[in-house]
Amino acid sequence: MTKKVIVITGASSGIGEATAKLLAAQGNQLVLGARRAERLQAISQAIQAAGGEATYAVTDVTDPAAVNRLAQQALATYGRIDVWMNNAGLMPQSELIKGKVADWNRMIDVNIKGVLYGINASLAIMRKQKSGQYINTSSIAGHIAGPGSAVYSGTKHAVLAISESLRQEEAAAGSSIRVTVLSPGAIATELTNSITDAATKKGTEQFYDQFAIQPERVAKAVAFAIAEPADTAVNEIIIRPTRQVM
Repeated sequence: MTKKVIVITGASSGIGEATAKLLAAQGNQLVLGARRAERLQAISQAIQAAGGEATYAVTDVTDPAAVNRLAQQALATYGRIDVWMNNAGLMPQSELIKGKVADWNRMIDVNIKGVLYGINASLAIMRKQKSGQYINTSSIAGHIAGPGSAVYSGTKHAVLAISESLRQEEAAAGSSIRVTVLSPGAIATELTNSITDAATKKGTEQFYDQFAIQPERVAKAVAFAIAEPADTAVNEIIIRPTRQVM
């Protein structure tokens, strides 16, 4: 297997952490970004203790300058960027009548702008290399919507649209840049911690307690998409618990 330099945002827990550890164990070089320095340090040290390679930078994906610094750290440390995983996300769901505008803005800033800032920080680098891959984390909510999920689903639909436009642009440019959208269902992560509406939080946590699968399952799917030959792009992976209906 060819060693790849892989940048992951939202890398301090959940899918990001599990994916980072698996990909590092497979011999890749990891560049981790998230807001919690102590978590990034612990994960990087765990990877290194297991014989892997990792570096990190404290990164708020709502700040384009911080995302640019993450990309530059990847270049300074490992000399290139082969995969950029836009994984940071929030899910403070609530019914629209409750008017949680601050939650709406946080989701738009992290779930949509964070993806765009990640693309902006790395696309020119990949174009120059004439190779690269994006893993953009959407959600089952990017395919369906329901009561309480209007804004969250809207942001995850946006990830699908952004990713498809990016895929078409890079295919037309002949850049050999691949685009994969990851759409998970209920995964045992910290995602429900961001819900501020008490009733919604209780119901969602009960659902996750009953159905959620471990993030390592998702990490294996990401590793599969990355390992495909360069002439093949896995454009979307929908992964959910076997027992999850919607």
